[in-house]
Amino acid sequence: MINLRLCGTSYVRRLIFALTLCCLLAASSFALTVRHHVPKRAEPVEPLSQIQVLDNHPAPFALDARAAILVAAHTGAVLYAYNEHTRMQPASLAKIMTFYLTLEALKTGRIKLDTPINISQAAWRLSIDKTVSKMFLEVGQQVDVRDLLLGLMVSSGNDAALALAEYLGGSSDGFVTQMNDACRKLGLNETHFSSPDGLPEPDQYTTAADMAKLAQIVLDTHPEALTYTSTKEFTFHGITQRNWNTLLFYDSRVNGLKTGHVDEAGFHLVATAHSNGIDLISVLLGTPNAEKRRTETKKLIDWAFNTFVTVSPQWRDLVPNELRVYEGSANTVAIGPARTPEITVYKGEESHIKLMGTMNSEYLIAPIGKDAPVGVLTMLKDDKPIVTIPIETQAQVERGGFFHVMGDRIRLLFHRLFHGIGYVLLAPWRFVKSHL
Repeated sequence: MINLRLCGTSYVRRLIFALTLCCLLAASSFALTVRHHVPKRAEPVEPLSQIQVLDNHPAPFALDARAAILVAAHTGAVLYAYNEHTRMQPASLAKIMTFYLTLEALKTGRIKLDTPINISQAAWRLSIDKTVSKMFLEVGQQVDVRDLLLGLMVSSGNDAALALAEYLGGSSDGFVTQMNDACRKLGLNETHFSSPDGLPEPDQYTTAADMAKLAQIVLDTHPEALTYTSTKEFTFHGITQRNWNTLLFYDSRVNGLKTGHVDEAGFHLVATAHSNGIDLISVLLGTPNAEKRRTETKKLIDWAFNTFVTVSPQWRDLVPNELRVYEGSANTVAIGPARTPEITVYKGEESHIKLMGTMNSEYLIAPIGKDAPVGVLTMLKDDKPIVTIPIETQAQVERGGFFHVMGDRIRLLFHRLFHGIGYVLLAPWRFVKSHL
């Protein structure tokens, strides 16, 4: 009996040990699962009543993002927006400003696409940092601007951003000063940068509205930007990386622009797209994961392309090609609208849009500056004015010589005299017509 009890005790001890081990393993497994599990964001989806849609129409849906804005690029019409002025960490969206300043330097001739840039130790350290995106630059390497731009916008290389910043600004801090100077110049009043790559800093922030504005400026001033932002993959030193903007692989209408992600703010995407004469700029900030920023952006642009159309009324019959100039070095000056008359409306409303032209005068007197206002085009919807566009001179006209000025004064005197006589002679007809 004693042996049996001893055996029983040993068995019980072994059983208790096995159960304890199982519990410990289960607890460890649970802890590991919890540590690596990314919980769904608890923040509520924005109420439909808080979402702004063009012409105050009801919002079609909410998005799983902390802020959003969708703009028709050519007309500036805000088609969909909420929390667009809420500050957030920009993450790699800061690289759009680095991109813009580099394109500006190319435009002014400060650098060329084949300008070799020396890779510093600081930039190289980013290329070996496993926690950030990079294009795998090597210290002391000479890399041309073209490759750095592709590494910046396709591979989202933090090392590429720093290499460009150090070259253009003399240092990272010097370039950040240029970034913030550009913000003030471009009217990005809700943005402040602290790094050329967007790695989190305490005093670094932007908004969806400002990112849409910056994207618009990039596209307007540098159409060649799409060469880089639409590239689907980039190979450098035998390493091929796909564009972080995966929407390029799912939607042929999409041609840019940039992704971003930091833990504090979530996943961002600024996307540009073109289809059937309408260009869109979509900005989503703070989606819960990379997949969501793609699918939610696609949902938004699908809706926009199916819902809106950009109308471009014919204006050339309403505005003369040129105006007579008196007392000038030239007898005429070309005129035209300050920008192409365009408006974004809901599909089916195209016939509601009309255009009316009004000239200030039928002639001008020199001297005349370029872009001088000489009239206005007014766009009407259901006969209500909604957009006005100045009509401007396209060139400068200096004052003419003495004899030309004197001759023109005589010609102008006769012009005014005959015009006055005609006005008086037609007065009875205008009276009768107004009372019919």
